[in-house]
Amino acid sequence: MNVQEVIVVEGKSDTIAIKRATNADTIETNGSAIDEKTLIRIQHAQETRGVIVFTDPDYPGRRIRAIIEQRVAGVKHAFLEKKKTIAKNGKKVGIEHAKDEDIREAIRSVYTIDHLPTIDIPLAYLIEAKLIGHPEARKRRGLLSEMLRIGQVNGKGLKKRLEMFRIDKDRLGEALKVLDEEEI
Repeated sequence: MNVQEVIVVEGKSDTIAIKRATNADTIETNGSAIDEKTLIRIQHAQETRGVIVFTDPDYPGRRIRAIIEQRVAGVKHAFLEKKKTIAKNGKKVGIEHAKDEDIREAIRSVYTIDHLPTIDIPLAYLIEAKLIGHPEARKRRGLLSEMLRIGQVNGKGLKKRLEMFRIDKDRLGEALKVLDEEEI
């Protein structure tokens, strides 16, 4: 699988995994210690080839995404579910632990965040859909996140992530229908 865009990862082990699964160039952030020099390289890569941010599904990975998104407009995002990134010993999480096919699938399913008018998902709608404030909310959010390929989120982050990826009420409603049918 050839990838035109430069893939931003956290470290050397992630680069090895990406290169094992694809033919792609990477920029390493050196974990959450992302510095100005690295951000300038990412901006240059975005201007010349495009960028896919592909960080671990944990707090440092989300932090790195937020820093890059704030600084470099129009980057794409690839996500892997946490369960697909768990090390064999069950203690660590990271892209480097994922299977090659899972990495390729995540890269094929990238999201481009544009800066068009924002989507507004009312909080009341998420509560009514049992995604926030319900005993099954965490499970439902996990399934929905997997279905929409937006990465794992907590209740607070769901609204923001849906809006960030421009998933409107119609598309969310369709996904919720499928989710409700699967739970029956």
